[in-house]
Formats: sequence, C-alpha cells, structure tokens
Amino acid sequence: MIDRQTVERIKDAANIVEVVSEFVALKKSGANYKGLCPFHNEKTPSFVVSPARGTCHCFGCGKGGNSINFIMEHQQMTYPEALRWLANKYHIEIQERELTDREREEQSLRESMFIVNEWAGKYFEGLLHENADGVAIGKQYFHSRGFRDDIIRKFQLGYDLADRYALAKTALKLGYKEEFLVSTGLCYKTDRGELIDRFAGRVVFPWHSVSGKIVGFTARVLDSRTKGVNQKYVNSPASEIYHKDHELYGIWQAKKAIANEDRVYMVEGQADVIALHQCGIENVVANSGTALSFHQIHTLHRFTSNITLIYDGDAAGIHAALKGTDMLLSEGMNLKVLLLPDGQDPDEFARNHTAADFRQYIEAHQADFIQFKTDLLLKDETDPKKRSDAINSIVESISLVINPILRDTYIHDCALRIGINERTLINQMNNFIRDRRSGSTASQQDGVPVGPTPEPNRGVQMVQPVSPQTQASKVERMLAQMIIRHGEHVIYRNVEDEEGHLHNLSVAQFIRFSLDADQLQLKDELFATILDEAVDRCAYPDFKSEPYFLHHDDIRISQLAAEMASDDYGLSGKKEAEPLNEADRRQREENITEGLRNQTEHLLLDFRMDYVEQHLKDLMDQIKAAASDMERLKKLMEEYRDMQDIRNKLAKQLGNNIIV
Repeated sequence: MIDRQTVERIKDAANIVEVVSEFVALKKSGANYKGLCPFHNEKTPSFVVSPARGTCHCFGCGKGGNSINFIMEHQQMTYPEALRWLANKYHIEIQERELTDREREEQSLRESMFIVNEWAGKYFEGLLHENADGVAIGKQYFHSRGFRDDIIRKFQLGYDLADRYALAKTALKLGYKEEFLVSTGLCYKTDRGELIDRFAGRVVFPWHSVSGKIVGFTARVLDSRTKGVNQKYVNSPASEIYHKDHELYGIWQAKKAIANEDRVYMVEGQADVIALHQCGIENVVANSGTALSFHQIHTLHRFTSNITLIYDGDAAGIHAALKGTDMLLSEGMNLKVLLLPDGQDPDEFARNHTAADFRQYIEAHQADFIQFKTDLLLKDETDPKKRSDAINSIVESISLVINPILRDTYIHDCALRIGINERTLINQMNNFIRDRRSGSTASQQDGVPVGPTPEPNRGVQMVQPVSPQTQASKVERMLAQMIIRHGEHVIYRNVEDEEGHLHNLSVAQFIRFSLDADQLQLKDELFATILDEAVDRCAYPDFKSEPYFLHHDDIRISQLAAEMASDDYGLSGKKEAEPLNEADRRQREENITEGLRNQTEHLLLDFRMDYVEQHLKDLMDQIKAAASDMERLKKLMEEYRDMQDIRNKLAKQLGNNIIV
C-alpha cells in the first residue's frame, strides 16, 4: 500500500492544469482555463479548470474533480492506479508501507499468478500467429468467423497446441513454477503427477480485468470437433485472481467507450463482443452465460447507469433477457432490452450491418424493460391465474426501481396497458416494498439480495409511512454545499452554552447545533459524514473547508466537493478582490458573514419545513388507515394539528402565507 506521506506528496505536486493539459487543449479564461470536455461531445467549451481550487468541472455533463478524480475518470483507473500515474508524472518515488507476512504472501501469490497468466496469454497469441498449426487451424477458425487480424490482435486471441504436455514443458523450462501453473488453472495434475494442459487443441479468449490484467481464459473447441464433445467451452477455474461471476468479457477494451457513450450494451458471448467491436460499436461487454451478479453490475456502474441488453429473439434469448434484470433495477440502472430479428445473435447481425445501421436499429427497436416485460408476459394471455402471476412479476420489478418519478410512471402506464385499477397495483407494489423493508438490507429473497428500498412518491403511499429522514432533498444538498464551501467561517460569536461558557460557531458548527436541538439529522450518509468531519476539523485554527474536502481521501467526497465548488446553487459568499483599505476590508467581511448567516438560517428553516411536510403526509396516511380505531384516530388528529401549527410558524418565519 502507498504510505500516507507519499500520497500527500503526490497530491501537493499534482498541478491540475498540467494534468488536464495532457488530454485537453486548454485556453486561459480569466483566472481559469477552458477546453472541450473530454467526457462528452461538445462544440462550445464548457470544461473549466481552476488552478486556484485545483479542480476541473464540466458545466455540460457535470464530470470533474481534482487531479486524481480526473485521471480515474479519464483513464478509467482505480484510486491507487491514478496515484501511481501521477507519481510517475512528477517523478515521485512510491513508498509502500511494509506489509504483514500474510499480506506479503497473498500479494506475492497474486502477482505470481498474474505473471504466469500474462506469459500464457503471449504464448497462446504467439502460437496463433507464428506456429504452423496455429495459423492453419486457429487463425483459420477465427477468419471463418469473420474476424479481421486487427480485431484478433486487439483482443489478444490465441491458439493452444493439441499436445497436452507442451505448455507445461515450455513454462517449466522458462522458470515458471508448477504451483502457479496449477493455481491459475492453466494446467491440472493427474494422479501420476503429470501436468496436463487444460486448453490443449482449442482457440483461446483471454479475460482482462478493468485494469487490463489477464485474470483467466476461455478456450473453445474448433467447429470440426464439436460433435460429441461434452464441453465446447472450457474456462479457467475459480482462483485468487479469477471468479467468472465477477468478470465481464471485453470490459478492458470497452471501458472508455462506455464512459464516453454513457451506455453499455450487454451481450451473451465473447464472439458477440468481438463482432460488435469489428462493426464499430465498442461500448459492449458480455457476461458469457453466467447469471448476472452484483459484482458485474457494480463494475458497470462505475462507467454508466444506462444498459441495453441485446439478445437474439428466440425463446432462449427472451429467457436470457429476463435473467438478472431485477438486480439491475434495484441497483439504479436504467434498463432497456433489444431483441434481434429472425433469431439472429449479435455476432451474426453485426457481421451483416455497419455500425451506423446497427445503432439506428438499436435506437428504433430497444424497449424500456418494464414495457418489454409487460408486453411479453401478457401478450395473448387469457388464463386468469397466469395473468395474475405475470402482473405480480411486473409489479415486483417496478417496486425495485429507485427513481420515484419513474416508478410512479411505470405504475400508471402499466395500469393503462393491462386495464387494472392503478390503486390495486400501487397497493401490491407497496406490499413488495414493505416486505423488503421488514428485513435488513443484507437479507435475501429467493436467493437474490434485496436492493435499496425506494422512497414513496406522489400517488404511491406506503402502507406503513416511511421516516421523513430517508432521502436527501435539494435543501439538504445546499446545506452540504454550504458546509463544503464555507464550513469554517464563523457566523456567530460569543454564543452561551448551558453551562455558561461562550463559544464562536462556524457554519458547520451552527448547522450541527441547530439539527441536534431539534433531534434531526442529515439523511444522506455522505452529507452526514461531511458535516461530522467539518465540525471536528473546526477545532483546528488553520482548517479551510473547501480545500480539505476537494482533496479528501474518500474519492466520493472529493468528487462531490469539486462539483459543489463549481455550482453555486444560488449561494453567495464568493471571494472578491482585496479592498484597498482596512475599513472596506472589515465591512466586506461583515457583509459576507451576515450573508452566510442569513443563508444558513434560511436553509435550516427549509430543512425543518421539508421534515414537517413529510411528517404531515405520513400522519395523514395513518389517519386514513385508522378510520375504524377511534382512540388511535383521536391521538393522530391531535398530533396532526400540532404539526400544522409548527408548519404555520415555519411558513411565517420563511415569509410565506400562513397555512390553514
């Protein structure tokens, strides 16, 4: 691991203008620099680099951050990889902390396995291009599939000799250890102690991780030998570096295109991925027949929230399109489905169409998943029981959608399509949501982990009211921005506590003081963390909130800070040029302090109003449900009137008309 001191040296050395300039042509614009955004297509520059803050931000797509964030996003690197990239640029020697004996052993094992896989990948590729059998058999097979040589090399495809002992002999002769040939799954050992090549006589598809390392292989028996062969495909067994349900074929070649297009196409097999790349569509990956896993979804979510599943239109393709989709919905992915015509698979369709034709077909025929599922399950279905089961399945999928407006739209659309009362569907959906809420977030239903519970929205009331403190609002986001930009600024002086001690309160401290007084808290976990840290750091006289959060170790916080530092959200308090005299300087400071105090107080009133409004809605739901319980109804009505009084007082403080 990189030690803390080295990380700080890298952060201090990284110049945001120099870093971004390696990838973007920048022009001076006042105190900042501007250029065309590298993350989306644009004609007018909206990508701004601020050397004073050490950040970049696109006002078109919203992407940006500090130097580390930029490299992670642009080069699709992990946090440690981005640190090493910057360290190399600024000639900073990486100091790794000393590992424990166990950590050193595990690291050595993984590194050795990667080294052996890297050699094996080059070995298979070399045989394909340089060995007589490789050219005559392996390359001929790929050519028969329509793959060009440049695409074959792009995916580092290879061939393994039919001699089952050749790979092990070659590897051992070069000094690679037997234990790693076995642990990677390249070879297996017989009872007689012989090392046998697992992939002998097959063409080989290497699997690359997001960072480009070879983690495993899939090998395919050639077409002429498939008859009577039990295993057409053989995969590397699970190991320290390879778990098939964690990997996505083609992610290394596709990751930049996915980020640029803000969409990923998911297909079933390796040949489909390769054919689409050859067609000119590069933002495509395959899960290769395995059930979609949360690991794979989380990998994709690093690059985009939009996914289109592409399958052939036969029964198997339709079945594949329905697998794992609820997990995608529960993880907040925007899901579409495309079934290809006449039973064609993506490989065949891509070979017969240009990229422009394929993209045009996708745009014209991809369907929103919920609509696809509704049309599929209910088309020409007249049996009441089967219709009921299908509708339940559709509503359960809708219940997993995180976006409340989208979820509400689906329910309304579904009611119109199938001719069932919308309230009936809402009640059933709420049952699904309530059942998930009754367990922990780590619980499972039917062996599938339950995703986040969606919030209620207009027309979709929960049977049991959800706590008002469960979803961040715009007001809460504005409070978080106030903390990031001005958290250390003192806005109250000599405030007396319960013990008679006097204190100065900064923006962050006053927000904490006010929320604690009403027993409220920020709903968003990241916002709450920012508030906690700002309050703690305000004890240090040299604390400056904005640079602290802009260069925070938590990459989520630093990205959020970069976004909020670039987006005013209507907040003032920007630094101006230094006044010419002391009196003007003091007046300026007083004006800034007064402005920040007024804004903070107003935001806190808005936050309380949001809480009260939500609580009133929840109470009204409970009142409707308690219509037959007069004693409970009376208590609820009293609480409702009390909350109305509070709402009216808040409205008056906010300058609104009193609500009756």
